[in-house]
Amino acid sequence: METIHMSDIYGQYLTMKEEIDAAMQEVIKSTQFIKSGKALDFEKKLSAYLSTNVIGCANGTDALQIAFMALDLQPGDEVITSPFTFIATVEVLALLGLKPVFVDVCPNKFNIDSSKIEAAITSKTKAILPVHLFGQCADLETILSITKKYDLYLIEDACQALGTEFIFKDGTVKHAGTVGDIGCNSFFPSKNLGAFGDAGAIYTGDENLAAIIRSIANHGMKAKYQYERIGVNSRLDSLQAAILEVKLKYFDKHIAARQNAAKYYDEHLSEVAGLQIPARAGYSTHTFHQYTIKTDRRNEFQKYLGEKGIPSMVYYPGAIHLQEAYKFLGYKKAIFHMLKG
Repeated sequence: METIHMSDIYGQYLTMKEEIDAAMQEVIKSTQFIKSGKALDFEKKLSAYLSTNVIGCANGTDALQIAFMALDLQPGDEVITSPFTFIATVEVLALLGLKPVFVDVCPNKFNIDSSKIEAAITSKTKAILPVHLFGQCADLETILSITKKYDLYLIEDACQALGTEFIFKDGTVKHAGTVGDIGCNSFFPSKNLGAFGDAGAIYTGDENLAAIIRSIANHGMKAKYQYERIGVNSRLDSLQAAILEVKLKYFDKHIAARQNAAKYYDEHLSEVAGLQIPARAGYSTHTFHQYTIKTDRRNEFQKYLGEKGIPSMVYYPGAIHLQEAYKFLGYKKAIFHMLKG
């Protein structure tokens, strides 16, 4: 029997092997490895795909950190976000001296519960950071209205949702990561659009913010050896960009394959007693970065899948507010109903 992979990166590569190999050889021959050549080409093509400004960076974590650096928030400023996400979402806030304020997530969609956000706003709140977890958008229209009401920034953690579309009530459609002030993306190999190593990108429709972000990602530079702000070294290298540029040509096809696989799972799992398949939000498409199911017999079910040669993982086994590194925030166990912790 053919081996089943959680993410068949090599199998996908084989379908584009000649193009990817040629693109990588082109970069090596050009010796344009940093902030030039394929890196700039890919930024332009992804920008056209998303209809916004795109700034490449080294990884998704850097994308989040640079986004908040660009807003010039001050230590102690509060950012409302989800406690159920990959650690990077909150890690960058702590590194910048910002205070994460957690709001529970929807029990069937796993994204932040927009109906509970307003109650968490204080005089110190400066931004809302929804996470489009597992490939489906959070309730951005409601969140956007809250940010406008309280004059807050909206930063989207869209690292798992490239290709996902948010559908407004008036029929307007926007890509995940392009609704708020800034969107952040990761090209980690298993992501919807994956590199062959770490890579990331930052989106914004604001030209001024785009210039600031580009500067921060390149040591705070405005011209060679001229530095206008404190920055970091976070650049998308051309080899990764060359791979991503090829994959972008087939991206919609790959997303459709994920959605077709999810449809197949829906058809065959929806009638299984005690098993909850992914819920769909009417305001968002779903690109299934993961096909996430719930059951009270999780460990037993995972063991059964393993015995059948079907890989699975638990996302995420420990909510952030209970992690040792974040106990200083003062959250207690069982404060969030959905997370049971």
